[in-house]
Amino acid sequence: MIKTLAFVALGGAVGASARYIVGILATHFGTGQFPWGTFSVNVAGSCLVGILAGLMTYTWSPSPELRAFLIVGVLGGFTTFSAFSMEIAPVSYKHSTLPPTPSVYTTVLTASAQQQHTIQNRRHQTVQQHT
Repeated sequence: MIKTLAFVALGGAVGASARYIVGILATHFGTGQFPWGTFSVNVAGSCLVGILAGLMTYTWSPSPELRAFLIVGVLGGFTTFSAFSMEIAPVSYKHSTLPPTPSVYTTVLTASAQQQHTIQNRRHQTVQQHT
């Protein structure tokens, strides 16, 4: 339990640091009021979770510590729907020209679709390899 917790903490540090860097880059290069940094990490993170879930389900059996490091730690620290919520709320409070609803729908639907697509793609590849 303590060993796994240490792996989660280390992975969280990696993921949160990567999330912070993406946020800085999105602020520097992004335009408008859309929260591009949060959108990017949530979509990319969902894709990576889908890839790892597909691999772990069909072809790869990592140790519980490595699984916790990657999924809970790195990707849990990288993707952050709490930041998503924090960035959406001020848009509606300030009566911005951009309502929060498109950002909410776009992020949730894109992230969910990306994750499902990568899992299905991995499943399809595994089936083809065995035929």
